Amino acid sequence: MSAGEAWQERRRRAIDSHAAERARRLASDTARARVLVAEFVREARVRGLASTPLVAQGHDGRGTYRTGRRGWYLKPDRTVAVGEDGGYYVLTVPPSLRARLTGATIAPQDPRLIVGEGGRDGESMPLEVLLRQRLDGGDSWE
Repeated sequence: MSAGEAWQERRRRAIDSHAAERARRLASDTARARVLVAEFVREARVRGLASTPLVAQGHDGRGTYRTGRRGWYLKPDRTVAVGEDGGYYVLTVPPSLRARLTGATIAPQDPRLIVGEGGRDGESMPLEVLLRQRLDGGDSWE
């Protein structure tokens, strides 16, 4: 093996190692976030927080779409919610005439410990803080 090939092999191993570590960290963070979401649902029910029908918004910011799900919005812009089913939902969907008529299908996503991470400045917030604010705000949290 030449020096160049050896360097490429070391580089490939380093990249693989970093990717594996990132995947482990993400899985751990997701597991912790799921626990926070489950605790939120339990506490929301104990406190008697009223759930509401969840409505998605088009990616383009125009139009709203029924989802057939109920839950609690976490942000005033209503783009993130926790469903009664314990699912974590990002409520933006591709614009669609069909979905406007029949409703949008949304699937629960893996929650992140930092909501909006990687977004614009001021838009990220720890999930734990959002959940606490929502619980503390009661039914008139907005």
